[in-house]
Amino acid sequence: MNKVVPFRSRSAADADAWLAAIVDSSFDAIVGKDLNSIVTSWNRAAEQLFGYSADEMVGKPVTLLIPEALQSEETDIISRIKRGERLASYETTRMRKDGKLILVSLTISPIYSGAGEIIGASKIARDITAAKESERRIKLLMREVNHRVKNQFAVILSMVRETSKRSRDSVEFMAQVQDRIMALSRSHDLLVNSEWSGTSLFEVAQGHLAPFGHETQIKLSGPLITLQPNAVQYLGMAFHELGTNSAKYGALSSDAGRLTVEWDVTTDTAGQRNLELVWEETSVPRAETELGSEPRAGFGSVVLTRVAPQALNGMATLERGRGHVRWKLVAPLAGCTNDE
Repeated sequence: MNKVVPFRSRSAADADAWLAAIVDSSFDAIVGKDLNSIVTSWNRAAEQLFGYSADEMVGKPVTLLIPEALQSEETDIISRIKRGERLASYETTRMRKDGKLILVSLTISPIYSGAGEIIGASKIARDITAAKESERRIKLLMREVNHRVKNQFAVILSMVRETSKRSRDSVEFMAQVQDRIMALSRSHDLLVNSEWSGTSLFEVAQGHLAPFGHETQIKLSGPLITLQPNAVQYLGMAFHELGTNSAKYGALSSDAGRLTVEWDVTTDTAGQRNLELVWEETSVPRAETELGSEPRAGFGSVVLTRVAPQALNGMATLERGRGHVRWKLVAPLAGCTNDE
């Protein structure tokens, strides 16, 4: 069985070799330098982090790693090291051999001679570029979420107000408000899953139609288009209102109906690229549908003809007939998607 020799009982040569092995196998860049800022040691992790080999850096000034605007940092570091100070974990920028700037966390400590004199410094560097980018994205995402949540509060208040005007009683009001808030929640889930970068139009349509069932009667067709968060929210509202009406009175109220949702990118006479979306359904007319009459305009009609198209700077038409519903939206592609 191998005997473990305590570190302090090792010979000086063994101790040096032991320390060298620890430094060389470290995942952090460990660099030694003298009081003139000349590199005296350079481990493998330093090679990987900065791009220079040990042969290229040992004997060279450590200022090769410092961007021009930050050169004064080294003067301050050496001054503090000479006073015996230890610089613990501060963040700064360093430069790789290829000129790329990286964010690093540095810890710098004095190196003492056997006589107790300060002869240099040991620097431990850790690349925090990815961590800082992740932190930046989280902050950006939180600001975006805060903005979107405030927008949703405004939408919900408007929705509650308009629904209350058009509900026959409190039971109907509660049911409609609950369904509409759940629809907003589905759009919110889609955006959260994409980190608020947007969601494909196909996923938005599919996600809002799934609760109504009758999947075999539904056809979704169109090119891959990634909607901006604003378009996800308002098209989601439109699909919910259309789907609710269809489940009560139209194609999704029986096994005989057919529903198609088609979209495409078109170019108008002025050269503007537009998103053109058409919802069209056919069904067996229900007995309670009054022939030749237009259904009472509710909040759904307001969403389809005014709220959704205006939010996307577009125009929409809604046609209702016996056994037939057609909603067409035309909106500038630039206001709906990042695919422009």
